[in-house]
Amino acid sequence: MISSLVKKIKSAFSSEPQNTKEEAKKEAVKPTQNTGDKPKRKRPPRKPRQKKDGESKPQGSKPQGQKQHENKRPPAKRTPRPQPERIKPTLAGPIEAHDDWVADKETEFTALGLPNALLHAIDDLGYTELSAVQKIAFPITMSGKDIAGQGRTGTGKTATFLITALKKIIETPAKEGRKTNQPRVLVIAPTRELVIQIANDATKLTKYTNINVHAVFGGVDYEKQQRPFETGVEILIGTPGRLIDFHKKHCYDLKAVDVMVLDEADRMFDLGFIKDLRFLLNRLPKYDERQSLMFSATLSHRVMELAYDHMNNPEKVQAEAGDITAASIVESMYHTAMDEKLPLLIHLLKSMDVQRGMVFINEKRTGEKLARNLAKYGFKVGIISGDVQQRKRMKILEMFTKGELKLLIATDVASRGIHVDDVTHVFNYDLPEDAESYVHRIGRTGRAGADGVAISFACERYCFEVPAIEAYIKKSIPVKEIKPDMIELGEPTDPTAKAEGLKAGDAAEKRHDNRKPRQGGNRNGGNRSGQNRRPTRK
Repeated sequence: MISSLVKKIKSAFSSEPQNTKEEAKKEAVKPTQNTGDKPKRKRPPRKPRQKKDGESKPQGSKPQGQKQHENKRPPAKRTPRPQPERIKPTLAGPIEAHDDWVADKETEFTALGLPNALLHAIDDLGYTELSAVQKIAFPITMSGKDIAGQGRTGTGKTATFLITALKKIIETPAKEGRKTNQPRVLVIAPTRELVIQIANDATKLTKYTNINVHAVFGGVDYEKQQRPFETGVEILIGTPGRLIDFHKKHCYDLKAVDVMVLDEADRMFDLGFIKDLRFLLNRLPKYDERQSLMFSATLSHRVMELAYDHMNNPEKVQAEAGDITAASIVESMYHTAMDEKLPLLIHLLKSMDVQRGMVFINEKRTGEKLARNLAKYGFKVGIISGDVQQRKRMKILEMFTKGELKLLIATDVASRGIHVDDVTHVFNYDLPEDAESYVHRIGRTGRAGADGVAISFACERYCFEVPAIEAYIKKSIPVKEIKPDMIELGEPTDPTAKAEGLKAGDAAEKRHDNRKPRQGGNRNGGNRSGQNRRPTRK
């Protein structure tokens, strides 16, 4: 009995897996009987509709068996925008510089052997003596050699390379087959203001010749700057970005350049223009087929590396070695708090004979706030920032040059591009974060040996820059005492006055007055409608 029971158990265990497998297959094939669902039948294909006579084909209908990608509608043909016609250059004529003018007296410029037309223009500008950098550079540049010149601001670097370039293109014939859109002189500068200033100086020096000077820079309509290429350009001055734009549009080419000038080379690195600069330099004639002149406030390793890559063994020229700042500039510093800078500046402006002054700041918002406050206290002030339109910036510079504005507020970007004579005072409202910028800022005054005053404010935010500045200029800046009456701020004399550049219609003022409220709440904790979501407890 026990043996039969064991056999039954073994047979049960051995037959169980086979039964479960067979049952699982049967259950998968059987339709579900619990839910009562019937097995789905395949839908027969839809018969194609027969098209009647005169009936148009409905949209979206596809012929049977046609692939989807074959029935795509053809893309709509877009009418191309009218492109400006390419400039059709013609052969350029010779330069005419005939002038019977005779100098009244001998000057240091007459001894250089310059053409009469150029000497006549120099005499009109009142230049009689050579500057320190010109005495060193002219013997080298007049012989056709390349130079890499270093000199502080206001030493006559602009006149040095312009006179050299004009002498060469007047006395030397152009390359054979030169066309009207092929400039003979290329001047590259980092900022708009500097380009405008160089172009103004070049126009004055070419007064008695038929040399055409053209400046290109951002903020101005392309078409207006493109027209002069059609009539002919001998001297082309511009910023790297705008020069590349016109070059890619085939408005000009650089195959006939005789003189290349690179001004403020160190600033090119600071503003990130080095790639654009190399793009232009690589499209010039070979280094031994042109003359290259480079000027910079500092000849660092990276600047000299650029010079040796694209110039023909340039001679390093340094004027006034060891004298970084001009001796005619009286420097001083006040250690003040942030909230004391405005009353101190107003006190100094009222107590000192500031005929024409420049105030430098580090941030645009600081300059806008300062310009508003100074205008309310009766000062004729203008501001140059990135928010101000280019036309307005040029107008403000013109007003400052003519004396219609007493003060000009600017950042470091404009500090190297503004060459205005007779600036009596420079105020560093914010100490620069770069020691080199301090030299460029105070270089706006004391130009060409004139007297100047430079006053700096060392607040708790920027006072840490003082040791680096004093180490760079190799001297300590005298510190003056602040008396209590110097930081007493009275009531505004003209609360409704506004500074130039911040008036109605200017970009900076429009951005300030029409500032949109933040979405999602206000400072009082309310929602967009100004009502509280939750009732306040009493």
